[in-house]
Amino acid sequence: MCPVQKYKWFDPRLHITQISTRPGDSQEEMLLNQMVTATALMTGAAGLVWGLLYFSFGEWLPGSIPFAYGILLHLAVLLFAFNYNLRLLRGVLLTFLLLLPFLLMWSLGGFVLGSVVAAWAMLVPLLALLLTTPRNALYWFLAFLSLTILSALVEPFLRTDNLLSPLVRDIFFVIDVGIPPLVIFVLLNHFVTQRDAALRLLSHEKEKTERLLLNVLPKEIALILKESDQSIADAFDDVSVLFADVVGFTPLSEMLTPRQTVDVLNEIFSHFDSLAEKYGVEKIRTIGDGYMAAAGVPRPHPSHAQALCAMALEMRAYMESRNANGNLLELEIRIGINSGAAVAGVIGTTKFHYDLWGDAVNVSARMESHGVPGKIQIGQATHELIKDAFVCESRGWIEIKGKGLMQTWFLEGVMVSSQYPGEGPVRCAS
Repeated sequence: MCPVQKYKWFDPRLHITQISTRPGDSQEEMLLNQMVTATALMTGAAGLVWGLLYFSFGEWLPGSIPFAYGILLHLAVLLFAFNYNLRLLRGVLLTFLLLLPFLLMWSLGGFVLGSVVAAWAMLVPLLALLLTTPRNALYWFLAFLSLTILSALVEPFLRTDNLLSPLVRDIFFVIDVGIPPLVIFVLLNHFVTQRDAALRLLSHEKEKTERLLLNVLPKEIALILKESDQSIADAFDDVSVLFADVVGFTPLSEMLTPRQTVDVLNEIFSHFDSLAEKYGVEKIRTIGDGYMAAAGVPRPHPSHAQALCAMALEMRAYMESRNANGNLLELEIRIGINSGAAVAGVIGTTKFHYDLWGDAVNVSARMESHGVPGKIQIGQATHELIKDAFVCESRGWIEIKGKGLMQTWFLEGVMVSSQYPGEGPVRCAS
């Protein structure tokens, strides 16, 4: 039942959408319901007009057939507004639209005397194709073909004249041949318009989904996940990993509103994201006030260490300029970088993300956590790769948790004589 529809039936502003749809209907259901209802109302109105025309010429039996058809179709639509039984309305529409034009033609005397009014029944197999299934449409077509053959067989036994003049018959002939294609055109136009709108909406939603997926995963990984369910795990020999932490932000956030906390981190990390794109670096994730990025995954990077060091220098320069511009929240950043081999892949089936594992990753995290605010600390593996292009200051040997004594360096800037071969210019932070 659809009680809301019941009281709206008497609203003169009511339109087909209100009659034929209800909350929760899918786009496909709405389209199908609208097409059935619109067809019933259009052909029902045409039946009433045809009946009145035949009455005006004194043909009471032929006139009663389309007139009764019009009344019955409108009653069926009214019933549909109460019980929302689409199958019943569709069955009544197709059955009446198939039988009554032939009955009308027979009552007028056949194909010629009836002005080929049976052409209206040609709508049935086409409507069945739109409103049901191809298999059901075939049955309706065979029924139409059978009635057409039957009409030819019974033609000799029908009346040989009627009260319509030759001119009126010709006019009806033009109408009966021209109006059914017009109805089909209107319905197909509505169908195509609604289908195109649905396809545009579907395409828009697909684009939104793909954008969301690309915001979570690297493009190459997203494509693999879309095309197959295979697990994703790759080994990379030459990778550089960066960890960054906004120093002192956690206690500071206790004095901020939730909105202010998010706004500050969004401002900082959005700038870091733009730097990652500039240098061809892959952002891996953020954890609280921590930021992780890597170069060399998921695609090889010929100068992964240089690209990540250049990005780190710009990250530090951004934080320094932010404080120099009189920002009320003066924040420092601590960065750690290391290079080596790593394994990359996607874990889980829900809320999954692209992640890295391996000794190079662990050491990089230690470079950050054992670092100094405002400094970029790099491990020996990274130093070996960038020492000819970047200025580094030795920190000496320090105790690294889980690794023992390790030699580390502070990355200070770019050598004046060096031309970084990576993507984009490098701004020296020192």
